[in-house]
Amino acid sequence: MSTGTNASGVSSEASITPVVVRLKLSLLRNGLRQSAGRRAAYITSVVVVLLFAALQLLGLIALRGNAHAVSVTVLLIAVLALGWAVMPLFFPSGDETLDPTRLVMLPLRPRPLVRALLVASLVGIGPLFTLCLLIGSVISVAHGTAAYVTGVVAVPVALLVCVALARAVAAANIRLLSSRKGRDLAVLSGLVVAIGAQVVNFGAQQLGSAGGLSRLDPAADVLRWVPPGSAIGAVDSMSKGSYGAGVVQLVLSVAALVGLLALWSRHLTLLMTSPDGSTLQAGETGARERVPTGGLRRLLPSGRTGTVMERSLRYVWRDPKTKAAWVTSLAIGLIVPVFNALQGTGSIYFACFAAGMLGIQMYNQFGQDTSAFWMVAMTIASPRDAYVELRGRALALLVITLPYATLVTVLTTAMLGDWPKLPEVLGLSFALLGAMLATGAWSSARFPYSIPQEGYKNVAPGQAGLAWIAIFGGMVSAALLTAPVIALTIWLNVTADGDRWSWLLLPLGAGYGALLTVFGLRMAAPRTARRLPEILAAVSKG
Repeated sequence: MSTGTNASGVSSEASITPVVVRLKLSLLRNGLRQSAGRRAAYITSVVVVLLFAALQLLGLIALRGNAHAVSVTVLLIAVLALGWAVMPLFFPSGDETLDPTRLVMLPLRPRPLVRALLVASLVGIGPLFTLCLLIGSVISVAHGTAAYVTGVVAVPVALLVCVALARAVAAANIRLLSSRKGRDLAVLSGLVVAIGAQVVNFGAQQLGSAGGLSRLDPAADVLRWVPPGSAIGAVDSMSKGSYGAGVVQLVLSVAALVGLLALWSRHLTLLMTSPDGSTLQAGETGARERVPTGGLRRLLPSGRTGTVMERSLRYVWRDPKTKAAWVTSLAIGLIVPVFNALQGTGSIYFACFAAGMLGIQMYNQFGQDTSAFWMVAMTIASPRDAYVELRGRALALLVITLPYATLVTVLTTAMLGDWPKLPEVLGLSFALLGAMLATGAWSSARFPYSIPQEGYKNVAPGQAGLAWIAIFGGMVSAALLTAPVIALTIWLNVTADGDRWSWLLLPLGAGYGALLTVFGLRMAAPRTARRLPEILAAVSKG
Protein backbone atom coordinates (compact mmCIF):
# COMPACT_ATOMS: atom_id res chain seq x y z
CA MET A 1 0.00 0.00 0.00
CA SER A 2 1.47 3.30 -1.06
CA THR A 3 1.27 6.03 1.54
CA GLY A 4 3.32 8.71 -0.14
CA THR A 5 6.46 8.49 2.00
CA ASN A 6 9.10 11.18 1.81
CA ALA A 7 12.84 10.77 1.68
CA SER A 8 13.20 10.18 5.40
CA GLY A 9 10.69 7.34 5.37
CA VAL A 10 8.01 9.33 7.18
CA SER A 11 4.65 9.16 5.45
CA SER A 12 3.11 12.28 4.06
CA GLU A 13 0.23 13.24 6.34
CA ALA A 14 -1.75 14.75 3.45
CA SER A 15 -1.99 11.40 1.65
CA ILE A 16 -2.89 9.09 4.52
CA THR A 17 -6.59 9.94 4.83
CA PRO A 18 -7.66 9.25 1.22
CA VAL A 19 -5.57 6.06 1.16
CA VAL A 20 -7.21 4.71 4.32
CA VAL A 21 -10.67 5.62 3.02
CA ARG A 22 -9.93 3.80 -0.24
CA LEU A 23 -8.67 0.86 1.82
CA LYS A 24 -11.95 0.77 3.74
CA LEU A 25 -13.96 0.83 0.50
CA SER A 26 -11.76 -1.87 -1.03
CA LEU A 27 -12.23 -4.14 1.98
CA LEU A 28 -15.97 -3.66 1.75
CA ARG A 29 -16.05 -4.26 -2.00
CA ASN A 30 -13.81 -7.34 -1.87
CA GLY A 31 -15.87 -8.79 0.98
CA LEU A 32 -19.04 -8.50 -1.10
CA ARG A 33 -17.36 -10.22 -4.03
CA GLN A 34 -16.80 -13.40 -2.05
CA SER A 35 -20.31 -14.81 -2.55
CA ALA A 36 -23.77 -13.92 -3.76
CA GLY A 37 -25.19 -14.83 -0.36
CA ARG A 38 -22.95 -12.30 1.35
CA ARG A 39 -23.99 -9.59 -1.13
CA ALA A 40 -27.66 -10.41 -0.60
CA ALA A 41 -27.26 -10.32 3.19
CA TYR A 42 -25.46 -6.97 3.03
CA ILE A 43 -28.00 -5.38 0.70
CA THR A 44 -30.85 -6.68 2.83
CA SER A 45 -29.25 -5.32 6.00
CA VAL A 46 -28.71 -1.92 4.33
CA VAL A 47 -32.34 -1.74 3.23
CA VAL A 48 -33.64 -2.78 6.66
CA VAL A 49 -31.37 -0.30 8.50
CA LEU A 50 -32.27 2.55 6.17
CA LEU A 51 -36.00 1.86 6.54
CA PHE A 52 -35.65 1.70 10.31
CA ALA A 53 -33.59 4.91 10.30
CA ALA A 54 -36.23 6.65 8.18
CA LEU A 55 -38.99 5.54 10.55
CA GLN A 56 -36.96 6.70 13.53
CA LEU A 57 -36.34 10.05 11.84
CA LEU A 58 -40.04 10.53 11.15
CA GLY A 59 -40.90 9.50 14.71
CA LEU A 60 -38.47 12.01 16.18
CA ILE A 61 -39.80 14.77 13.95
CA ALA A 62 -43.35 13.88 15.03
CA LEU A 63 -42.18 14.24 18.65
CA ARG A 64 -41.45 17.93 18.03
CA GLY A 65 -43.41 20.08 20.45
CA ASN A 66 -43.86 17.31 23.01
CA ALA A 67 -42.99 18.34 26.57
CA HIS A 68 -40.77 15.30 27.00
CA ALA A 69 -39.07 15.39 23.58
CA VAL A 70 -35.69 16.33 25.03
CA SER A 71 -35.84 13.45 27.54
CA VAL A 72 -36.50 10.92 24.77
CA THR A 73 -33.80 12.26 22.45
CA VAL A 74 -31.11 12.61 25.12
CA LEU A 75 -31.69 9.06 26.34
CA LEU A 76 -31.79 7.78 22.76
CA ILE A 77 -28.40 9.31 21.97
CA ALA A 78 -26.96 8.01 25.26
CA VAL A 79 -28.09 4.46 24.44
CA LEU A 80 -26.74 4.87 20.92
CA ALA A 81 -23.33 5.92 22.29
CA LEU A 82 -23.36 2.90 24.60
CA GLY A 83 -23.98 0.69 21.59
CA TRP A 84 -21.04 2.26 19.77
CA ALA A 85 -18.86 1.57 22.82
CA VAL A 86 -19.70 -2.11 23.26
CA MET A 87 -20.28 -3.36 19.72
CA PRO A 88 -16.55 -3.51 18.81
CA LEU A 89 -16.08 -5.86 21.77
CA PHE A 90 -18.65 -8.33 20.43
CA PHE A 91 -18.14 -7.92 16.68
CA PRO A 92 -14.40 -7.29 16.27
CA SER A 93 -14.39 -8.82 12.77
CA GLY A 94 -17.12 -6.52 11.48
CA ASP A 95 -14.58 -3.91 10.34
CA GLU A 96 -11.04 -4.90 9.39
CA THR A 97 -9.79 -1.34 9.98
CA LEU A 98 -10.72 -1.64 13.65
CA ASP A 99 -7.48 -3.55 14.15
CA PRO A 100 -4.63 -1.00 14.03
CA THR A 101 -2.04 -3.75 14.58
CA ARG A 102 -2.35 -4.50 10.86
CA LEU A 103 -0.71 -1.14 10.18
CA VAL A 104 2.17 -1.29 12.67
CA MET A 105 4.76 -2.16 10.01
CA LEU A 106 3.91 0.92 7.94
CA PRO A 107 5.74 4.26 8.46
CA LEU A 108 2.69 5.99 9.95
CA ARG A 109 2.56 8.37 12.89
CA PRO A 110 -0.33 8.08 15.38
CA ARG A 111 -1.77 11.59 14.89
CA PRO A 112 -2.32 11.46 11.09
CA LEU A 113 -3.37 7.82 11.45
CA VAL A 114 -6.06 8.80 13.98
CA ARG A 115 -7.36 11.45 11.59
CA ALA A 116 -7.39 9.01 8.67
CA LEU A 117 -9.10 6.21 10.59
CA LEU A 118 -11.64 8.66 12.00
CA VAL A 119 -12.67 9.73 8.50
CA ALA A 120 -12.72 6.11 7.31
CA SER A 121 -14.96 5.23 10.24
CA LEU A 122 -17.65 7.51 8.84
CA VAL A 123 -18.04 5.16 5.88
CA GLY A 124 -20.67 2.53 6.66
CA ILE A 125 -24.25 1.81 7.67
CA GLY A 126 -23.71 2.52 11.37
CA PRO A 127 -22.59 6.15 10.95
CA LEU A 128 -25.45 6.80 8.50
CA PHE A 129 -27.98 5.39 10.96
CA THR A 130 -26.50 7.46 13.78
CA LEU A 131 -26.57 10.58 11.62
CA CYS A 132 -30.28 10.11 10.90
CA LEU A 133 -31.07 9.80 14.61
CA LEU A 134 -28.98 12.86 15.46
CA ILE A 135 -30.66 14.98 12.79
CA GLY A 136 -34.08 13.84 13.95
CA SER A 137 -33.19 14.59 17.57
CA VAL A 138 -32.07 18.13 16.72
CA ILE A 139 -35.21 18.81 14.70
CA SER A 140 -37.29 17.47 17.58
CA VAL A 141 -35.91 19.88 20.20
CA ALA A 142 -34.68 22.90 18.20
CA HIS A 143 -36.71 26.13 18.28
CA GLY A 144 -35.19 29.36 17.03
CA THR A 145 -32.16 30.41 15.01
CA ALA A 146 -29.65 29.95 17.84
CA ALA A 147 -30.83 26.37 18.43
CA TYR A 148 -30.55 25.43 14.74
CA VAL A 149 -27.08 26.97 14.47
CA THR A 150 -26.05 25.01 17.56
CA GLY A 151 -27.57 21.89 16.01
CA VAL A 152 -25.42 22.28 12.90
CA VAL A 153 -22.37 21.98 15.17
CA ALA A 154 -23.88 19.46 17.61
CA VAL A 155 -24.71 16.81 14.99
CA PRO A 156 -21.16 16.26 13.64
CA VAL A 157 -19.65 16.60 17.12
CA ALA A 158 -21.98 13.95 18.57
CA LEU A 159 -21.38 11.66 15.57
CA LEU A 160 -17.61 12.00 15.93
CA VAL A 161 -17.85 11.34 19.69
CA CYS A 162 -19.67 8.04 18.99
CA VAL A 163 -17.15 6.98 16.35
CA ALA A 164 -14.13 8.02 18.42
CA LEU A 165 -15.56 6.18 21.42
CA ALA A 166 -15.84 2.97 19.41
CA ARG A 167 -12.31 3.36 18.06
CA ALA A 168 -10.79 4.14 21.44
CA VAL A 169 -12.48 1.12 23.04
CA ALA A 170 -11.36 -1.13 20.17
CA ALA A 171 -7.77 0.13 20.33
CA ALA A 172 -7.65 -0.29 24.11
CA ASN A 173 -8.87 -3.89 23.87
CA ILE A 174 -7.40 -5.03 20.56
CA ARG A 175 -5.01 -7.48 22.25
CA LEU A 176 -8.00 -9.05 23.97
CA LEU A 177 -10.13 -9.09 20.81
CA SER A 178 -7.43 -10.87 18.81
CA SER A 179 -6.94 -13.54 21.51
CA ARG A 180 -8.91 -16.67 22.36
CA LYS A 181 -10.67 -14.89 25.21
CA GLY A 182 -11.68 -12.16 22.79
CA ARG A 183 -13.22 -14.72 20.46
CA ASP A 184 -15.09 -16.11 23.46
CA LEU A 185 -16.39 -12.61 24.11
CA ALA A 186 -17.58 -12.29 20.53
CA VAL A 187 -19.43 -15.59 20.71
CA LEU A 188 -21.17 -14.43 23.88
CA SER A 189 -22.70 -11.47 22.06
CA GLY A 190 -25.98 -13.36 21.89
CA LEU A 191 -26.16 -13.09 25.66
CA VAL A 192 -26.00 -9.30 25.50
CA VAL A 193 -28.75 -9.28 22.88
CA ALA A 194 -30.95 -11.53 25.03
CA ILE A 195 -30.44 -9.44 28.17
CA GLY A 196 -30.85 -6.19 26.26
CA ALA A 197 -34.13 -7.36 24.73
CA GLN A 198 -35.53 -8.17 28.16
CA VAL A 199 -34.37 -4.83 29.57
CA VAL A 200 -35.95 -2.94 26.66
CA ASN A 201 -39.16 -4.94 27.08
CA PHE A 202 -39.23 -4.17 30.80
CA GLY A 203 -38.56 -0.50 30.18
CA ALA A 204 -41.28 -0.27 27.54
CA GLN A 205 -43.82 -1.80 29.90
CA GLN A 206 -42.82 0.66 32.60
CA LEU A 207 -43.28 3.57 30.18
CA GLY A 208 -46.71 2.25 29.29
CA SER A 209 -47.79 2.41 32.93
CA ALA A 210 -48.78 5.48 34.91
CA GLY A 211 -46.52 8.43 34.31
CA GLY A 212 -45.55 7.60 30.70
CA LEU A 213 -42.64 9.59 29.28
CA SER A 214 -42.34 11.64 32.45
CA ARG A 215 -40.50 8.67 33.97
CA LEU A 216 -37.59 9.51 31.67
CA ASP A 217 -37.10 13.06 32.93
CA PRO A 218 -34.88 12.31 36.00
CA ALA A 219 -32.42 10.24 33.97
CA ALA A 220 -32.45 12.72 31.10
CA ASP A 221 -31.70 15.63 33.45
CA VAL A 222 -28.41 13.92 34.27
CA LEU A 223 -27.51 12.58 30.81
CA ARG A 224 -28.08 15.93 29.11
CA TRP A 225 -24.78 16.96 30.71
CA VAL A 226 -22.97 13.75 29.66
CA PRO A 227 -21.49 13.64 26.12
CA PRO A 228 -22.74 13.00 23.51
CA GLY A 229 -26.18 13.60 25.08
CA SER A 230 -24.92 17.02 26.10
CA ALA A 231 -24.84 18.02 22.41
CA ILE A 232 -28.60 17.52 22.19
CA GLY A 233 -28.96 19.16 25.58
CA ALA A 234 -27.13 22.20 24.18
CA VAL A 235 -29.69 22.54 21.39
CA ASP A 236 -32.54 22.34 23.90
CA SER A 237 -30.90 24.92 26.17
CA MET A 238 -30.48 27.31 23.24
CA SER A 239 -34.17 26.80 22.39
CA LYS A 240 -35.13 27.85 25.91
CA GLY A 241 -32.85 30.89 25.89
CA SER A 242 -30.31 29.39 28.32
CA TYR A 243 -27.35 30.37 26.17
CA GLY A 244 -24.73 29.95 28.89
CA ALA A 245 -25.86 26.38 29.68
CA GLY A 246 -26.03 25.59 25.98
CA VAL A 247 -22.45 26.72 25.39
CA VAL A 248 -21.20 24.71 28.37
CA GLN A 249 -23.00 21.57 27.17
CA LEU A 250 -21.60 21.94 23.67
CA VAL A 251 -18.12 22.52 25.04
CA LEU A 252 -18.46 19.33 27.10
CA SER A 253 -19.13 17.35 23.93
CA VAL A 254 -16.18 18.93 22.14
CA ALA A 255 -13.94 18.25 25.14
CA ALA A 256 -15.08 14.63 25.19
CA LEU A 257 -14.20 14.33 21.50
CA VAL A 258 -10.75 15.78 22.08
CA GLY A 259 -10.19 13.51 25.07
CA LEU A 260 -11.27 10.39 23.17
CA LEU A 261 -9.01 11.27 20.25
CA ALA A 262 -6.09 11.76 22.65
CA LEU A 263 -6.84 8.43 24.35
CA TRP A 264 -7.11 6.71 20.98
CA SER A 265 -3.80 8.23 19.85
CA ARG A 266 -2.11 7.09 23.07
CA HIS A 267 -3.29 3.49 22.60
CA LEU A 268 -2.17 3.54 18.97
CA THR A 269 1.27 4.64 20.09
CA LEU A 270 1.44 1.82 22.63
CA LEU A 271 0.28 -0.74 20.06
CA MET A 272 2.89 0.38 17.55
CA THR A 273 5.81 0.51 19.99
CA SER A 274 5.18 -2.27 22.55
CA PRO A 275 5.81 -6.00 21.98
CA ASP A 276 2.99 -8.52 21.79
CA GLY A 277 2.83 -12.24 22.54
CA SER A 278 4.51 -13.16 19.27
CA THR A 279 7.73 -11.37 20.29
CA LEU A 280 8.02 -12.92 23.76
CA GLN A 281 10.07 -15.98 24.61
CA ALA A 282 8.13 -19.20 25.06
CA GLY A 283 9.48 -19.59 28.56
CA GLU A 284 8.10 -16.20 29.58
CA THR A 285 4.52 -17.13 28.72
CA GLY A 286 4.57 -20.76 29.73
CA ALA A 287 4.53 -20.12 33.47
CA ARG A 288 1.88 -17.46 33.12
CA GLU A 289 -0.46 -19.70 31.09
CA ARG A 290 -0.05 -22.80 33.22
CA VAL A 291 -3.32 -23.64 34.96
CA PRO A 292 -3.43 -25.84 38.07
CA THR A 293 -5.64 -28.88 37.63
CA GLY A 294 -5.44 -30.67 40.94
CA GLY A 295 -8.10 -28.68 42.81
CA LEU A 296 -11.01 -29.60 40.57
CA ARG A 297 -9.98 -33.24 40.22
CA ARG A 298 -9.91 -33.78 44.01
CA LEU A 299 -13.59 -32.80 44.26
CA LEU A 300 -14.76 -35.31 41.62
CA PRO A 301 -15.32 -39.08 41.88
CA SER A 302 -12.49 -41.42 41.05
CA GLY A 303 -12.25 -43.50 37.91
CA ARG A 304 -13.75 -42.82 34.52
CA THR A 305 -16.77 -40.97 35.94
CA GLY A 306 -14.60 -38.26 37.47
CA THR A 307 -12.48 -38.01 34.31
CA VAL A 308 -15.56 -37.52 32.14
CA MET A 309 -16.96 -34.93 34.53
CA GLU A 310 -13.70 -33.00 34.55
CA ARG A 311 -13.52 -33.04 30.74
CA SER A 312 -17.13 -31.82 30.43
CA LEU A 313 -16.63 -29.03 32.95
CA ARG A 314 -13.47 -27.91 31.17
CA TYR A 315 -15.43 -27.76 27.90
CA VAL A 316 -17.89 -25.43 29.63
CA TRP A 317 -15.05 -23.17 30.77
CA ARG A 318 -12.73 -23.25 27.77
CA ASP A 319 -14.65 -24.07 24.57
CA PRO A 320 -16.18 -20.86 23.13
CA LYS A 321 -19.31 -22.48 21.67
CA THR A 322 -20.01 -24.56 24.79
CA LYS A 323 -19.38 -21.57 27.04
CA ALA A 324 -21.71 -19.39 24.95
CA ALA A 325 -24.51 -21.96 25.14
CA TRP A 326 -24.14 -22.35 28.89
CA VAL A 327 -23.90 -18.66 29.74
CA THR A 328 -26.85 -17.82 27.50
CA SER A 329 -28.96 -20.55 29.12
CA LEU A 330 -27.93 -19.40 32.60
CA ALA A 331 -28.85 -15.81 31.81
CA ILE A 332 -32.19 -16.49 30.11
CA GLY A 333 -33.14 -19.03 32.76
CA LEU A 334 -32.80 -16.26 35.34
CA ILE A 335 -34.13 -13.35 33.29
CA VAL A 336 -37.50 -14.86 32.37
CA PRO A 337 -38.79 -15.61 35.89
CA VAL A 338 -37.15 -12.59 37.54
CA PHE A 339 -38.32 -10.01 35.00
CA ASN A 340 -41.84 -11.41 35.03
CA ALA A 341 -41.80 -11.22 38.83
CA LEU A 342 -40.59 -7.61 38.68
CA GLN A 343 -43.42 -6.72 36.32
CA GLY A 344 -45.96 -8.16 38.75
CA THR A 345 -47.35 -10.53 36.12
CA GLY A 346 -45.13 -13.53 36.84
CA SER A 347 -45.92 -16.92 38.26
CA ILE A 348 -43.73 -18.95 40.55
CA TYR A 349 -43.90 -21.77 38.00
CA PHE A 350 -41.80 -19.64 35.64
CA ALA A 351 -38.87 -20.74 37.83
CA CYS A 352 -39.02 -24.10 36.03
CA PHE A 353 -37.66 -22.23 33.02
CA ALA A 354 -34.17 -22.37 34.58
CA ALA A 355 -34.19 -26.18 34.73
CA GLY A 356 -35.58 -26.36 31.20
CA MET A 357 -32.94 -24.06 29.71
CA LEU A 358 -30.06 -25.92 31.33
CA GLY A 359 -31.54 -29.31 30.54
CA ILE A 360 -31.15 -28.47 26.85
CA GLN A 361 -27.37 -28.70 27.36
CA MET A 362 -27.72 -32.49 27.63
CA TYR A 363 -28.77 -32.70 23.98
CA ASN A 364 -26.08 -33.42 21.40
CA GLN A 365 -23.48 -34.28 24.02
CA PHE A 366 -21.10 -35.76 21.47
CA GLY A 367 -21.42 -32.85 19.03
CA GLN A 368 -19.50 -30.53 21.34
CA ASP A 369 -16.51 -32.89 21.06
CA THR A 370 -16.44 -32.41 17.23
CA SER A 371 -13.73 -34.51 15.55
CA ALA A 372 -12.05 -35.10 18.93
CA PHE A 373 -14.86 -37.54 19.72
CA TRP A 374 -12.77 -40.29 18.11
CA MET A 375 -10.58 -40.30 21.23
CA VAL A 376 -13.68 -40.89 23.37
CA ALA A 377 -14.97 -43.51 20.94
CA MET A 378 -11.72 -45.46 21.30
CA THR A 379 -12.46 -45.95 25.00
CA ILE A 380 -16.02 -47.29 24.51
CA ALA A 381 -16.01 -51.04 23.93
CA SER A 382 -19.32 -52.03 25.52
CA PRO A 383 -22.70 -50.63 26.63
CA ARG A 384 -21.25 -50.40 30.13
CA ASP A 385 -18.49 -48.05 28.91
CA ALA A 386 -21.09 -45.97 27.08
CA TYR A 387 -23.26 -45.83 30.22
CA VAL A 388 -20.37 -44.59 32.38
CA GLU A 389 -19.50 -41.98 29.73
CA LEU A 390 -23.07 -40.67 29.58
CA ARG A 391 -23.41 -40.79 33.36
CA GLY A 392 -20.29 -38.67 33.82
CA ARG A 393 -21.60 -36.07 31.38
CA ALA A 394 -24.98 -35.99 33.12
CA LEU A 395 -23.37 -35.60 36.55
CA ALA A 396 -21.20 -32.72 35.27
CA LEU A 397 -24.36 -30.99 34.09
CA LEU A 398 -26.06 -31.60 37.44
CA VAL A 399 -23.14 -30.02 39.30
CA ILE A 400 -24.18 -26.69 37.78
CA THR A 401 -27.88 -27.20 37.15
CA LEU A 402 -29.14 -28.43 40.52
CA PRO A 403 -27.87 -25.51 42.65
CA TYR A 404 -28.71 -23.02 39.91
CA ALA A 405 -32.30 -24.21 39.48
CA THR A 406 -32.73 -24.19 43.26
CA LEU A 407 -31.33 -20.66 43.51
CA VAL A 408 -33.61 -19.30 40.75
CA THR A 409 -36.65 -20.96 42.32
CA VAL A 410 -35.91 -19.55 45.78
CA LEU A 411 -35.25 -16.09 44.32
CA THR A 412 -38.48 -16.10 42.32
CA THR A 413 -40.41 -17.33 45.38
CA ALA A 414 -38.94 -14.55 47.51
CA MET A 415 -39.84 -11.90 44.96
CA LEU A 416 -43.44 -13.13 44.69
CA GLY A 417 -43.76 -13.97 48.40
CA ASP A 418 -45.36 -17.34 47.61
CA TRP A 419 -43.33 -19.53 49.99
CA PRO A 420 -45.92 -22.34 50.44
CA LYS A 421 -45.47 -23.32 46.78
CA LEU A 422 -41.67 -23.56 46.97
CA PRO A 423 -41.55 -27.37 47.56
CA GLU A 424 -43.88 -28.21 44.66
CA VAL A 425 -42.07 -25.91 42.21
CA LEU A 426 -38.71 -27.38 43.19
CA GLY A 427 -40.10 -30.90 42.76
CA LEU A 428 -41.51 -29.99 39.36
CA SER A 429 -38.16 -28.45 38.30
CA PHE A 430 -36.23 -31.55 39.37
CA ALA A 431 -38.67 -33.84 37.54
CA LEU A 432 -38.38 -31.74 34.37
CA LEU A 433 -34.59 -31.75 34.63
CA GLY A 434 -34.52 -35.53 35.00
CA ALA A 435 -36.78 -35.94 31.97
CA MET A 436 -34.54 -33.70 29.87
CA LEU A 437 -31.40 -35.58 30.96
CA ALA A 438 -33.07 -38.84 29.95
CA THR A 439 -34.28 -37.65 26.55
CA GLY A 440 -31.06 -35.71 25.98
CA ALA A 441 -28.92 -38.82 26.47
CA TRP A 442 -31.07 -40.82 24.04
CA SER A 443 -31.19 -37.95 21.53
CA SER A 444 -27.40 -37.55 21.66
CA ALA A 445 -27.02 -41.14 20.52
CA ARG A 446 -29.86 -41.12 17.99
CA PHE A 447 -29.55 -37.65 16.40
CA PRO A 448 -25.96 -36.39 16.77
CA TYR A 449 -24.85 -33.38 14.71
CA SER A 450 -21.69 -31.33 14.33
CA ILE A 451 -21.09 -27.88 15.87
CA PRO A 452 -18.74 -25.75 13.71
CA GLN A 453 -15.90 -24.28 15.73
CA GLU A 454 -15.55 -21.15 13.59
CA GLY A 455 -18.16 -18.47 13.07
CA TYR A 456 -21.54 -18.08 14.73
CA LYS A 457 -23.32 -21.15 13.36
CA ASN A 458 -24.25 -23.86 15.86
CA VAL A 459 -25.14 -26.50 13.28
CA ALA A 460 -23.07 -27.72 10.34
CA PRO A 461 -24.62 -27.23 6.86
CA GLY A 462 -27.04 -30.02 5.99
CA GLN A 463 -27.69 -31.04 9.60
CA ALA A 464 -30.29 -28.43 10.58
CA GLY A 465 -33.06 -31.03 10.36
CA LEU A 466 -31.22 -33.30 12.79
CA ALA A 467 -30.82 -30.44 15.24
CA TRP A 468 -34.52 -29.57 15.11
CA ILE A 469 -35.56 -33.18 15.64
CA ALA A 470 -33.06 -33.68 18.45
CA ILE A 471 -33.92 -30.58 20.46
CA PHE A 472 -37.61 -29.99 19.88
CA GLY A 473 -38.50 -33.68 19.69
CA GLY A 474 -36.61 -34.24 22.91
CA MET A 475 -38.31 -31.31 24.62
CA VAL A 476 -41.76 -32.62 23.68
CA SER A 477 -40.79 -36.06 24.98
CA ALA A 478 -39.50 -34.51 28.20
CA ALA A 479 -42.79 -32.67 28.67
CA LEU A 480 -44.71 -35.92 28.22
CA LEU A 481 -42.46 -37.72 30.70
CA THR A 482 -43.03 -34.95 33.23
CA ALA A 483 -46.81 -35.14 32.76
CA PRO A 484 -47.44 -37.34 35.86
CA VAL A 485 -45.81 -34.79 38.18
CA ILE A 486 -47.61 -31.94 36.41
CA ALA A 487 -50.94 -33.76 36.79
CA LEU A 488 -50.27 -34.41 40.49
CA THR A 489 -49.39 -30.73 41.00
CA ILE A 490 -52.63 -29.62 39.36
CA TRP A 491 -54.68 -32.12 41.37
CA LEU A 492 -53.19 -30.97 44.67
CA ASN A 493 -53.88 -27.32 43.76
CA VAL A 494 -57.56 -27.94 43.04
CA THR A 495 -58.14 -30.31 45.94
CA ALA A 496 -59.43 -28.79 49.16
CA ASP A 497 -56.74 -30.39 51.35
CA GLY A 498 -54.04 -30.24 48.68
CA ASP A 499 -51.97 -27.60 50.47
CA ARG A 500 -51.35 -30.02 53.34
CA TRP A 501 -49.67 -32.54 51.03
CA SER A 502 -48.01 -30.27 48.46
CA TRP A 503 -44.65 -30.62 50.24
CA LEU A 504 -44.57 -34.25 49.07
CA LEU A 505 -44.01 -33.01 45.52
CA LEU A 506 -40.39 -32.13 46.40
CA PRO A 507 -39.22 -35.66 47.26
CA LEU A 508 -41.54 -37.22 44.68
CA GLY A 509 -40.37 -34.91 41.92
CA ALA A 510 -36.70 -35.35 42.82
CA GLY A 511 -37.04 -39.14 43.00
CA TYR A 512 -39.01 -39.32 39.77
CA GLY A 513 -36.44 -37.16 38.00
CA ALA A 514 -33.59 -39.39 39.25
CA LEU A 515 -35.38 -42.53 38.03
CA LEU A 516 -35.99 -40.95 34.61
CA THR A 517 -32.32 -39.99 34.36
CA VAL A 518 -31.08 -43.50 35.15
CA PHE A 519 -33.64 -45.05 32.81
CA GLY A 520 -32.70 -42.68 29.97
CA LEU A 521 -28.97 -43.32 30.41
CA ARG A 522 -29.46 -47.08 30.38
CA MET A 523 -31.64 -46.87 27.27
CA ALA A 524 -29.13 -44.65 25.47
CA ALA A 525 -25.99 -46.64 26.38
CA PRO A 526 -26.54 -49.68 24.10
CA ARG A 527 -27.50 -47.44 21.18
CA THR A 528 -24.39 -45.30 21.74
CA ALA A 529 -22.13 -48.36 21.75
CA ARG A 530 -23.70 -49.71 18.54
CA ARG A 531 -23.68 -46.41 16.63
CA LEU A 532 -20.17 -45.17 17.41
CA PRO A 533 -19.07 -45.00 13.73
CA GLU A 534 -22.24 -43.11 12.72
CA ILE A 535 -21.92 -40.73 15.66
CA LEU A 536 -18.26 -40.04 14.86
CA ALA A 537 -19.09 -39.33 11.21
CA ALA A 538 -21.96 -37.01 12.16
CA VAL A 539 -20.10 -34.93 14.75
CA SER A 540 -16.99 -34.62 12.56
CA LYS A 541 -18.87 -33.27 9.56
CA GLY A 542 -18.25 -29.58 10.32
